[in-house]
Parts: sequence; C-alpha cells; structure tokens
Amino acid sequence: MVEDRGQAIDTCTEIASVTLLNSGESYSRELFGIEKTSGHVLKLCDEVFKESQTKLKDVDLISYSRGPGSFTGVRMCIGVVQGLSLSMEIPTMGFTTLELVGFGASQLLKSKKIAVALDARMGEVYWATYVNGSIDNVKICRPEEVNDLDSSFVGVGSGWKVYSEKLKLVSKINDIDLSIKPKSSVLIELSLEAIKVGLEGALELPQPIYLRNNVAKKSLK
Repeated sequence: MVEDRGQAIDTCTEIASVTLLNSGESYSRELFGIEKTSGHVLKLCDEVFKESQTKLKDVDLISYSRGPGSFTGVRMCIGVVQGLSLSMEIPTMGFTTLELVGFGASQLLKSKKIAVALDARMGEVYWATYVNGSIDNVKICRPEEVNDLDSSFVGVGSGWKVYSEKLKLVSKINDIDLSIKPKSSVLIELSLEAIKVGLEGALELPQPIYLRNNVAKKSLK
C-alpha cells in the first residue's frame, strides 16, 4: 500500500522534486534554478532510495503531476514516470499541477477557498478554483478572463506574482500568498487522500495535461 511505500514525482514547473514515503517516513529531494533533464530527476530518485534504504521494486504506487506547466517539464515527468512504472509494473496516480497547488495551499493555509493562477507565459495563466477539496474552473486564459470571485478566496501560484493587479481587479481577491509551490511531498498527501475516498492507482500509461494544445502540437513537429 502507498501508506507503506509510495513515490511522488513533479517536474512540471520551475521546481523538480521527488519524494519517497517509506513506512511513515518521508524522504525528499528538490532541484531549482537549473535546466532540468530526466537524468537529474532519476538522480533525485536514486538519492531518496539510497537514503530510505529501499528499491524501486518495493514501491506500491507512483504519484505524479500531469501538468499543465512548461511543455518540457510535463513531458519529462510523464516520461520518467512511464519508465519507472513499466519497468516494475507499478501502478500510477496522476494529478493536475493546479490541483496539487490548490490542495497544498488548502492544507497549509487552512483555507477552504483557493484560487490558483500559474504563469502560462504568452500573457496567460493556468487557472482553477479549489473549494472544499474539489478542483473546478480549470482553463488557460488571459488575466482579464478569470472568474469573478470574492474576498473569501486566497490567491496562490506564480501567476499572482506576474499579473497581480489584473487578477485582483477581476477576481476581487485581495489575500495573496506567493509562498505556495508545487511539491512532490504534497503529492504523497494528495494520493493518500484520494485513496481514502476509493481511488486506486492504474497500470495504464501516464497521460499529460497541457491545456495549451496548439503549443504541444507545434512542439511535436
């Protein structure tokens, strides 16, 4: 069971992180500020396995971020997870980056209403609301096109740093916390919550979420 040994991987944004849960003990590594490669991520995996004195074959579930995020980061995460999963037939469970940030913010800030805005570049944000444990209003849009909410929400994510004034004006949110980052350690917690409500890992190939499909298609040519 993942409660015994679960692994989590996220490389979809500027931070690459890997966490291993082993019999209640959590081991994590993060990489920030350099151009990530799959080799860097696999090295992080090796480090947490070594520290926890476990091996990949001992892992019961791999949780991962599906995106959206940088195209390269999302593709890297999916590729690494596919390789690890297929090599040992380990079930996987994917979550959107927006859900990961929303869940993490709700736990840390003790708030039931979260508005996530991640910088999508090109003058746009990846947007979603996370209310009472449910993700909604997921889209990519210009800051002027986000939902009209109210001051009971807390705004989190990199988009609030880049487009703060525009987002505040349209959403009517004043309380902003820029400290919340996507982390693999939170992915572990998110997967445990999902299992509690009956969700299970799957042996199907991990699938990405880009939202900006036209960019993904161009990049594959």
